[in-house]
Formats: sequence, C-alpha cells, structure tokens
Amino acid sequence: MPQKNVKLGEGVQIFHPDLVNLYGCTIGDGTKVGTFVEIQKNATIGARCKISSHTFICEGVTIEDEVFIGHGVMFTNDRVPRATASGGALQTEKDWVVVPTVVKKGASIGSGATILCGLTIGERALVGAGAVVTKDVPPDTVVAGVPAKPMGKVKDLESR
Repeated sequence: MPQKNVKLGEGVQIFHPDLVNLYGCTIGDGTKVGTFVEIQKNATIGARCKISSHTFICEGVTIEDEVFIGHGVMFTNDRVPRATASGGALQTEKDWVVVPTVVKKGASIGSGATILCGLTIGERALVGAGAVVTKDVPPDTVVAGVPAKPMGKVKDLESR
C-alpha cells in the first residue's frame, strides 16, 4: 500500500493496494502496478509503464516511460552486498553506496529476469524471461540467457 513520500501520477492503477509496498518512490501517469510489487525509496517509474506482479524495484532504479516489466523481475543496487560492516555490526545506509540502474523508454523485461546494478537497458530493448543481465543492453537489442547475451534485434522479432 502506498506509504509516505510516494508521488503517484494521474491515473496510476494499483490493483491490490494492500498487497503492494511503495515508499519514497515516484510513479508516472497512467502506470499500472501489479500485486506483490515492492518499489523502494529513490526509485522512479515513468509514465504508461506496466509493472507486473511479484517484482522488486530497489532504490536507485530509474525506469523511463512505456516500459514493460514482467512478473517476478528483480533489480539489485549493490555490487558487493554484506549483512555486516567491518566491525561486525549490521550495516546501515552509511556502509554502502547505491549503484544506479536505468531502463530506457520502451524497453521490455521478461518474467523472472534479474538485472544487476550499474547497467543501462537501452530504448526498446527486449530482455528474455529468466535472463540474468550483467552488461549494458544496447537499444533495440534482444538479450536472453544466463548470463544474458545478444540474440538479435527487436525488429527481426517484430517482422515474423
């Protein structure tokens, strides 16, 4: 359910607000958010996006307009995650730096994909279901696999 410091654009649809965790994020006009989605603080979702159920969008992720995010997509924001700091105490925000990720306009990410931090997924790119994206994805490129590798161009799929 939307909590404090959430900025929702006009016409945002959250289908089951009691089963969605939003805090400190921004969601653009006309975007749809599915059930069991978490969008953390300092994450930005553009206009006219579709965020499918069971997706996790962490701090530092920017999703531009008209992006499709499939079911169960996971983003990361830390290259070397640790539970504790060097002295053994649990880490706090002061112990690590968020590594940003950008998903450009019109991109699509298939269900079950994992997007490592610090990457850019280009405009209109297509990430296959279950892919683990470890490198930038150029615009209009299809990637799939573990790790994700280029499989061709989106225009080739659209012409079939």
